[in-house]
Amino acid sequence: MLKRRVLPLLALAALLASCASPDPKLYALATVPGPAQGGGPRVIVLRTVGLARYLERPQIVLSSEQYRLNVSSNDWWGEPLGAMLGRTLIAELAQRLPGSGVFSETGAIAVDPDMRAEVNIQRMDTDSSGTLILDAQIAVSPTRGRQDVRTRTLHIAVPPPSPGVTGQVAATSIAIGQLADALAALLRGARPAA
Repeated sequence: MLKRRVLPLLALAALLASCASPDPKLYALATVPGPAQGGGPRVIVLRTVGLARYLERPQIVLSSEQYRLNVSSNDWWGEPLGAMLGRTLIAELAQRLPGSGVFSETGAIAVDPDMRAEVNIQRMDTDSSGTLILDAQIAVSPTRGRQDVRTRTLHIAVPPPSPGVTGQVAATSIAIGQLADALAALLRGARPAA
């Protein structure tokens, strides 16, 4: 009698185990080197990167074309996307502006910055041709004295170097590197108050 009760429970457990999805594949952005530029502010703080709400998920958004959000169910970012973008941009800005200290607004180190940098990501996915599209707004401003805010709107298109999600992540890394180039140039052009 006990055997009759245990066998269906074991069968149900086996069925549930076979239906479970495999562990997700985790991806991370790579830092992309750019041209080193002198003459940047001494200390820069990068504010928390603003993300379009549709990107605030662990799954990688493949496309937002034709009124539809196409999300990969088993390909995930290895950390929250906003935090990963911030970490990547800080490393890329530090490489591009070797005379500057670049810090996160939310990091453990409190600094008295000369300049503040801000980034809003409005779109970051592929279009119908498979090209990675990055639409962003960037702004820099001095933290003291007259508030001379400099802004720029970016539209970056990068064809993936290989097919699939890995190619899309590589194209995203390249696009973020181009965003860092533009942000470094904007920071060099802005002058902190004396």
